[in-house]
Amino acid sequence: MSYYSGLAAEEQVARLYERGGREVTAHRWRGRFGGEIDLIARDGDTLIFIEVKKSRSHARAAERLSPRQMRRICVSVEEYLMRHPVPANTNRKVRFDLALVDEVGQIRVLENAYLGM
Repeated sequence: MSYYSGLAAEEQVARLYERGGREVTAHRWRGRFGGEIDLIARDGDTLIFIEVKKSRSHARAAERLSPRQMRRICVSVEEYLMRHPVPANTNRKVRFDLALVDEVGQIRVLENAYLGM
């Protein structure tokens, strides 16, 4: 049940980004080293890597992001960037967002959430 709940939360977040004029380019992108990025979106020249967490409250959802998971996400982002290089003279920015979904479906997005190690 929680698997489908997570999928539904990711879809809600993707629609929110699209309504905001951003293009969602990937759902559940998987790297070769076992990491997964829930959503990848573009906003102009900015790539947005989005981790979606769902729980009873936004605070509980935020607590579910562990340091180990943050490291796996960072490795996956590095792999994604290596596999999708940009042409010379292109200024690509990268942003990490954390999207929190509570039990009633309300979404809180923390833009520029630091997912470093």
